[in-house]
Amino acid sequence: MDMIELLSWIPLSPFLGFLILVLAGEWLPRPVIAWVGVGTVAVSAVLVALVGAEFLNGTMEPDRTVLGYWMEIGELSIPIGFYLDALSVTMLFVVTGVGFLIHLYSAGFMADDPGYARFFAYMNLFVSAMLVLVLADNLLLLFLGWEGVGLGSYLLIGFWYEDPNNGYAARKAFVMTRIGDTALLIGLFLLFTELHTFDIQQLMLRATSQWLPGALLPVVAAALLLGGALGKSAQLPLQSWLPDAMAGPTPVSALIHAATMVTAGVYLIARTNALFMMAPSVQFAVAVIGTVTLLMAGCSALAQTDIKRILAYSTISQIGYMFLALGVGAWSSAIFHLLTHAFFKALLFLAAGAVIFCFHHEHNIFKMGGLRRTMPLAFLSFLIGSAALSALPFTSGFYSKHEILSSVYSVSPGLWAAGCLGAIITGLYSFRLVFVVFFGVQSQAVEKRLGWRLSLPLVLLSALALFGGMLRISLDSVFPALLNPDHGFSLVSVITVASPFVGLLIAMLFYLDDGYSVQRLVGPGQANRIRIVCFNGWGIDALYDTLVLRPFKTIAKLNKNDVVDRIYTTIVSLSRGGHLMSSALQTGTIRGYISSIAFGTVVIIAIGWLS
Repeated sequence: MDMIELLSWIPLSPFLGFLILVLAGEWLPRPVIAWVGVGTVAVSAVLVALVGAEFLNGTMEPDRTVLGYWMEIGELSIPIGFYLDALSVTMLFVVTGVGFLIHLYSAGFMADDPGYARFFAYMNLFVSAMLVLVLADNLLLLFLGWEGVGLGSYLLIGFWYEDPNNGYAARKAFVMTRIGDTALLIGLFLLFTELHTFDIQQLMLRATSQWLPGALLPVVAAALLLGGALGKSAQLPLQSWLPDAMAGPTPVSALIHAATMVTAGVYLIARTNALFMMAPSVQFAVAVIGTVTLLMAGCSALAQTDIKRILAYSTISQIGYMFLALGVGAWSSAIFHLLTHAFFKALLFLAAGAVIFCFHHEHNIFKMGGLRRTMPLAFLSFLIGSAALSALPFTSGFYSKHEILSSVYSVSPGLWAAGCLGAIITGLYSFRLVFVVFFGVQSQAVEKRLGWRLSLPLVLLSALALFGGMLRISLDSVFPALLNPDHGFSLVSVITVASPFVGLLIAMLFYLDDGYSVQRLVGPGQANRIRIVCFNGWGIDALYDTLVLRPFKTIAKLNKNDVVDRIYTTIVSLSRGGHLMSSALQTGTIRGYISSIAFGTVVIIAIGWLS
């Protein structure tokens, strides 16, 4: 069988698992549910390995397979087709590889949950939709996967729907991402109207050949696509749904944050990079938005006490780095960081889940402490993941982040400086988490032990977080300025490499030895005000509440009797009145009918005579 023919089975396998679990999950024993939920994603991962190996060996060129046609109307033909190139292969490895490890972890983490089958059904649907999004060869099919991911995230975030707060978090994620989705849909309509195709490759070719760089149409189209990307990837100003998405089970957080949903916006911009290059103002806006977001989210992570919310803000910040890379045209660097981020962020979330699982389901890091001896695997996983997140040398995150910042400096030293500041903040909040949770005095005994299904993913992801950067970068290419004095910009490379160490040092001073405190430096009142602002996500939700929610609620109260409906009820009343008047004339008396006809004739003649 030709390898390209296997593409259709990659998203189909988890979708079949979803159907089995939805239709028969109630009657299946738990081991069978786990085999179906985990096994179908494992099949996709194996198929990706086969297809990816052949592609990476150079025996396959970018190619597509068409499974059928959605619609054929005149000259309009929209296929159900999948496209394979280097970008989609990379994304497939992330979604299926990391997704499989998260599913395996879930089999142990959710073992006692009464909604076991429902959980894996939602997870499989979510993965299947993401695979359709990644493989789609046209924007309409991509949008189907895009909306499928939104539906899956709503179901998974609100999985424990008995708690109203979880339902609120799910609705918030759904509504906020729909705002971006609306912009994306308008952008798709604009592109189709002007370029007469949904095929992504044809769209990019026609855009570059028919439009002038910087013209109105490419700028508007790129801005609309950016709106969709901001919603899905939780970037300013549509980022506040992501921390609340921690209401879902920890494996859900790992899947959404590391391998699937939040990377969709990055993938969309990278896939349509030719369009963004035609709109340089929008492309630069991508870089600025990413920079501001990574700094704001990093500061917010510093103020959190919930272990999962710290990692959630960290995800927003790291996606900001990817947007920064996209905005300066470092397309491959953005995808490389997406790859390494999937490794270390999945590791951190699963390690956090292990701590929560074994430590009385506690989320507050300041109620933990001293866990490095009683939970050595979780400690090592957190240490490796935090080092990679902070971009310490020779971890996977170091290679990708250093490449991004090097590319940014050649475009904008100001954005590079902001990126280095973000690296300092990242090192600070990452090791604040490590020192508070795993050092100091242990407050409570560990309640449970990790089984192999929870331990194996941590071990494999630890290896990927450490060595995953070797997939692309060699030492000479990472340290060109340091190893070759004639290369130039050696100071820039030194500052870039040193930035996370500054954050690590500050974390040691404040949280390992307790020698310093923020209150001592800026005063207790000022420190508390800063903490509140950062803790509440810079007041974005409060701003939306003031500008959108309260006015909407006020209008709804004023319109509680529904003025719009009154228009239709008036039309109905007039119609009924007219019917009653006309029916009153139907007396059944022939003499009356003749008199009416005669009277009407006289009136018509009189009108004609007078005119």
